[in-house]
Amino acid sequence: MSDEAGAASPEPPAPTTELSPSVRAQLLATEHWSLLASRSTTQSEVLTRISMFLTFTSASLLSVALVGNATQFSDAFRAFALTIFSIDVVVGLLTQVRVLNVGMEDLMYVIAMNRLRAAYVDMDPGIARYLMAGYHDDVAGSDRTYYFLGPRTSLSQLAGSSMMFMITANSALLALWSGSVLLALGLPMAAFVSVAVFVALAFFAASMLVGKRAYDQAYKNNPPISPTPPQA
Repeated sequence: MSDEAGAASPEPPAPTTELSPSVRAQLLATEHWSLLASRSTTQSEVLTRISMFLTFTSASLLSVALVGNATQFSDAFRAFALTIFSIDVVVGLLTQVRVLNVGMEDLMYVIAMNRLRAAYVDMDPGIARYLMAGYHDDVAGSDRTYYFLGPRTSLSQLAGSSMMFMITANSALLALWSGSVLLALGLPMAAFVSVAVFVALAFFAASMLVGKRAYDQAYKNNPPISPTPPQA
């Protein structure tokens, strides 16, 4: 009798791999909110780092000016200024590395959220006309997300970025540092100016090249799965 009872008991339903559209949309929305929160956190953190760098640098330059007045710009002042500028350069370079990393992370967040919007459009093609941000995970789609508020160009976006700010600030700091080295060695002012300008321009160009390579590598490592369709 126990065998008959066991035979009569219903079997558990087989698991299914097909999710309903509502569950799929909920999962995508959860991932979307997670990406938004992570993007906001990293942006806030890097802005704090930049503020700390500016505070440290301004305080250092003020201390150099005060010590210069007190020592009548003697040899001791030159050694002090060189030490301070060396510390400023190290802090600035570390901050620039972090800004570059956050810039690449931000690009990844944009690409990831564009992919999620592409999934939304796949589930309901009618919502595409309501999306101002891009829903393709290629360069054109990312540009649409970055510039959807107006007819800005990639050049204006780059010029106003935190990365460009840090490159410019560090170029100036390296120029001051190289000038301090030359002054400490007793070289003439003409050499000071020439070398300082060369160092600043060389660092600026090298930093731009590193940033461009990182940008290209980001798209190379993440080929689009929902590219922008060619225009007719």
